[in-house]
Amino acid sequence: MVFAIEKQMFLLGLVILFPLLCGSQSTFSSSRATYYGSPDYYGTPRGACGFGEYGRTVNDGNVAGVSRLYRNGTGCGACYQVRCTNPQYCRDDGVNMVVTDYGEGDRTDFILSPRAYTKLAKPNLASELFAYGVVDVEYRRIPCRYSGYNIRIRIHENSKYPQYLALVVLYVAGQNDVNGIELWQEDRKEWRAMRRAYGAVFDLAPAGGPISLRLLISAGGGYTWVQANDAIPSDWNAGAVYDTTVQLT
Repeated sequence: MVFAIEKQMFLLGLVILFPLLCGSQSTFSSSRATYYGSPDYYGTPRGACGFGEYGRTVNDGNVAGVSRLYRNGTGCGACYQVRCTNPQYCRDDGVNMVVTDYGEGDRTDFILSPRAYTKLAKPNLASELFAYGVVDVEYRRIPCRYSGYNIRIRIHENSKYPQYLALVVLYVAGQNDVNGIELWQEDRKEWRAMRRAYGAVFDLAPAGGPISLRLLISAGGGYTWVQANDAIPSDWNAGAVYDTTVQLT
């Protein structure tokens, strides 16, 4: 069922279902993929998207850095099905992974975590793929799925209350991109655009009071504002994660 909800109807505590304007891409594009070193086979908390520990463990560590799909940070958090094309070694369905970093390789679109790269292979054949180093793949964008999670806001560790606020949006489900964020503060009585500092990190010098946010979401060529009232408390802390109660599909 598709719900059309006017912007003024977004309320604190409301679960918002933002319908996909299109399903998973039905066709695959050709590219190449490689992997990066990781002692525990998971992702890295130092990825260019700014996700921190979320970028290491989200999706069970099946993550990747991308090059042109990074899209100046807008591509952070996007999900793709990637499968290699060598029928001798590769699984038919490949791996579903999340973009958490930027990276360029040898004509590659994907630099996978070792955990994700392993899942490209048929059982007991991962060592053969690792020996190749770079493999031909095909990929398509798919909806992200985070069962039980609303959109969450992580206050970046570089934030300093109350002079400087930087945040990252987590658990953006579906095929939705966060193209911009605006912040409402009651003492100013206006929406203020946050700056994309880098990757998925947005920042602004805030004032006091509880903070409401609205996110400019794009999917399938369309745009809509999704609002989360009082998403961040007035006494926010660097490193804290806050649940917006907003859920995208």
